[in-house]
Amino acid sequence: MIQLQDYIRDIKDFPKPGVLFKDITPLLANSEASALCLEGLLSLVEDQKIDKVVGIESRGFFFGTLLAQKLNAGFVPIRKSGKLPYSTIKEPYSLEYGIDVLEMHDDAIKKGDRVLLHDDVLATGGTAKAACKLIEQLGGIVVQCNFIMEIEFLKGAQKLDQYELRPLISY
Repeated sequence: MIQLQDYIRDIKDFPKPGVLFKDITPLLANSEASALCLEGLLSLVEDQKIDKVVGIESRGFFFGTLLAQKLNAGFVPIRKSGKLPYSTIKEPYSLEYGIDVLEMHDDAIKKGDRVLLHDDVLATGGTAKAACKLIEQLGGIVVQCNFIMEIEFLKGAQKLDQYELRPLISY
């Protein structure tokens, strides 16, 4: 039986010394593991009504678009500053190895949209918290934040304690 953890490799000192990066590219390269991951992520949503799936650049796009398709919802990308071509809203955030800014198109979410936020990993929670702020700034309701994995010792869940968090795997 396939175990998703077998398809996530550790990369030491990436993107900087002292960081242990969880690489999902082996999971993406295996169709059976990818299908199992998608099924697991869908099961986390259960029967909730979702209008939009928001994926965070860039690894949140891989399964975010698939989740949106399966949930009959729209997909909204959140990207780093300067990458989106239309008018955007911005939110700065801290992550375990620096500071950055996230952007989303200012017409991507409508007031009252029920939103599933998806990313590959919940680490310190800074990126996901900034994404939730962007969604809420446009009047969206964050129904759930789901992740392929959570790195528990980094305590990212504490920054997101007002949201329903659902990781498939916890380290």
